[in-house]
Amino acid sequence: MLAFLLLVVGVLLVGGLLFLGGSLLLGRGETQPPAELDRSPVELPDDRPVVSDDLRALRISVAFRGYRMTEVDWLIDQLAQTLDERDKELEELRARLAEAQPAPPQEDGEEQHTDA
Repeated sequence: MLAFLLLVVGVLLVGGLLFLGGSLLLGRGETQPPAELDRSPVELPDDRPVVSDDLRALRISVAFRGYRMTEVDWLIDQLAQTLDERDKELEELRARLAEAQPAPPQEDGEEQHTDA
């Protein structure tokens, strides 16, 4: 019985030393430094509004526990399409607004002629 107990203690001691040595030599096994808490790892422009091409160029890292890639890709495609539609509608509205605005007043040196 004493021999069995010494064997178990010896195996645990050797296993613990091997684990400790491997941990010290190989590190924690992380490939990237921890993310900053106040910053998102996704890069989007800060100096201008986000456009659909920004969303299409977006790359999100894959994690063990996370979302399904196909669902995320689908969502990004839908958002990019919505931004395209929004931008197209804004262009149309701006064009109609420019057509509807009255012409700027002429300068003082010019006379307006009206036919009576």
